[in-house]
Amino acid sequence: MTIPASRFIQTLFCASVLLASAARAAEPSVSFTAPMDGAVVSSPFDVRFAVTGMEVKPAGDMTPNTGHHHLLINAGPIPKGVVIPADDTHLHYGKGQTGAKVTLPPGKYQLTMQFADGAHQSYGPAMSKTINITVK
Repeated sequence: MTIPASRFIQTLFCASVLLASAARAAEPSVSFTAPMDGAVVSSPFDVRFAVTGMEVKPAGDMTPNTGHHHLLINAGPIPKGVVIPADDTHLHYGKGQTGAKVTLPPGKYQLTMQFADGAHQSYGPAMSKTINITVK
């Protein structure tokens, strides 16, 4: 039995779309599971981090494709390779935490989650996620 050329091309096209989708899904990324973008929260509030395509490890662990979370308050992503500062607006979760209670005074905030390696060197904007919240 011979498959018509048009059917073969259609099948090949569908297979390539599926492979391209799978490749995009495999790219490492981070996300907030709480709070959601635009949320209105009371302080203190829970922040939950998620990562796909990499593994969470404590600071100091330099295993490839691993790292830990940082929460940046009213700051955007840190360029790739730059060490994330440690201060009141750059919170480090170097024990490998995937969540925390955060206390902020009332107001509007931009929260950026930044994933970084064991030496606190940022994986760059591709491994960050920014949301906006209001603390009431």
